[in-house]
Amino acid sequence: MESDRRSRLLVCRVFFDQRVSTWSEKALADRRAGKDGDRRYNSCFQSVDLAVAFHESHRQLTERSEGMTFPLHDEKSAPADAQAALAATRRNFGMIPNLERVMASAPPLLAAYSAAWDLFDTTSLDAVERQVVYLTANYENECNYCVPWHTLLAEQAAMSAAVIDALRSGARLPDSKLEALRAFTRSLIASRGKISPAERDAFFAAGYSDVHALEVILGLAVKLMSNYTNSIAGTPLDQAVEKLGWEKPRIGMRSR
Repeated sequence: MESDRRSRLLVCRVFFDQRVSTWSEKALADRRAGKDGDRRYNSCFQSVDLAVAFHESHRQLTERSEGMTFPLHDEKSAPADAQAALAATRRNFGMIPNLERVMASAPPLLAAYSAAWDLFDTTSLDAVERQVVYLTANYENECNYCVPWHTLLAEQAAMSAAVIDALRSGARLPDSKLEALRAFTRSLIASRGKISPAERDAFFAAGYSDVHALEVILGLAVKLMSNYTNSIAGTPLDQAVEKLGWEKPRIGMRSR
């Protein structure tokens, strides 16, 4: 594997750097003392050649790794199979968010994400409930890109400011039914689907059904694609939502 090869090269680089430095010093000392330093010099130069070769291989691997930039495509630069989807996003959304630009490098991913997004909008969960699912997943998966966007979408869905603030901070929601939805969604993520009967029953007791439970899973599938993409690609936040930027709240270190 590429990572294994890179590790071996790094080890060899350190080894040869040390050997070349040590042998060079010994060779110079031998020559000053009138001893036979030629053999040591020849060995030193052979090691230098090997070290140079390993340094060059390491440089090429580094450049290759740094070239994996997850480009931000548009309708012209994207692979052919993704161009129509990007064009449709621009028509429907007025712009192409950077998430879709990144996903365009893998047209099947972009197609699956777009289709699942549209399907989630057709579920029996209303607009506010869908954003509860999305924002809960974004919080738990610590998606700095998606939280700002879904904050905007939650505002557009007429979600109350108190609920939005609670979702952005990981707090309990002031609405008991929405809190049951948030807790159920969070439990699914934390347990990788292996929730307890009590957690499932609490969701049902709040007025949700088995259909709603399955629809939440669809919403989480959407978020897996977006959150994971943003995590590995470091997707830059779009200017349209920069003012809604987000970092996951953490307990800071206390001063003495």
